Amino acid sequence: MLENYPFCPAAEDGEEQGIEKSLRPRTLDEFIGQRRVAANLQLAIEAARAREEVLDHVLLSGMPGLGKTTLSYLIAAAFGVRPILVSGPNLERGKDVVGLLTQLHRGDILFIDEIHRMSAQAEEYLYSAMEDFRVDVMLDRGPDARSVCIHLEPFTMIGATTREGLLTGPLRDRFQIVEKLEFYSDEELDQIILRSAGLLGCAIDPEASIYLAQRCRGTPRYANRFLRRIRDVAQSRAGWSSGEPLRIDLEAVSEGLDRLGVDAQGLDRIDRKILEILITHGDQPVGLKTIAVSVGEEERTLEDVYEPHLIRKGLVLKTPRGRRATSQARKLYGGRSLGDGWLNLNL
Repeated sequence: MLENYPFCPAAEDGEEQGIEKSLRPRTLDEFIGQRRVAANLQLAIEAARAREEVLDHVLLSGMPGLGKTTLSYLIAAAFGVRPILVSGPNLERGKDVVGLLTQLHRGDILFIDEIHRMSAQAEEYLYSAMEDFRVDVMLDRGPDARSVCIHLEPFTMIGATTREGLLTGPLRDRFQIVEKLEFYSDEELDQIILRSAGLLGCAIDPEASIYLAQRCRGTPRYANRFLRRIRDVAQSRAGWSSGEPLRIDLEAVSEGLDRLGVDAQGLDRIDRKILEILITHGDQPVGLKTIAVSVGEEERTLEDVYEPHLIRKGLVLKTPRGRRATSQARKLYGGRSLGDGWLNLNL
């Protein structure tokens, strides 16, 4: 059974993961933001169901936290199946892929997260599986080697990637539905926060919600994560044993963000540390490796998590020679102490 497959846990463990999962929408109609993507997926789903066919393979790209995994759950729910989740880095050998594919039933949804990090050997087995629903397995070696063709049940593969450019041409070409997720507007994040607050059993003032939305980096994952911590602050301010309905006001949001180290631009400690390094170097570009060593983070984490927001805010300029702080960054942060000791970040 797929539930026993080592790369496909039957359920997510941990209370935090359970809460995060409970905040996800249950249908595409409930999905907030990404209107073009959601509309295109809804149309493809309805067409496939009308023809009684499996959905074409889907590639979702975009920065972390924008809803790629959530959309895979919603697609699976539309077909009445549970998605089988696999992490790309865990697919190292051909037999990992073959063992997984041969257990799929007709219409199953196979979701491969970070698909760009699959090994080349594992990726090759996906080509014929996606195109012709078969895999060719080599038995023995040398003169006795022979190939065995294994036919697969038609299935849908959903690939998620934060770096679409790292996908090989042959793999990318086998996806018939290709969608890119964009950052969310403050208004969309405001709607998500209001909805999540209701699901968490608390209310949030409208001005507090939009204040929080403006500091969530255009990403629902940050919005939900911040909201849960701010709920703790509101609960402590109201008294732990209070029987009154919990309400989050502007003061609770401000205090919660201060405790999280998030400032008025939505920057956290690592963001400000990056800016401090760049501002210190003036107009001289700084290499990504130098920045990574200085802040104690991996280069890939800096590129995928921190740089997009800094670039969107107009604080960092990416050049062939390295990264530079913009005049806007120097105006906002130049001469300040950007470390952990900087309090009242939102004032």
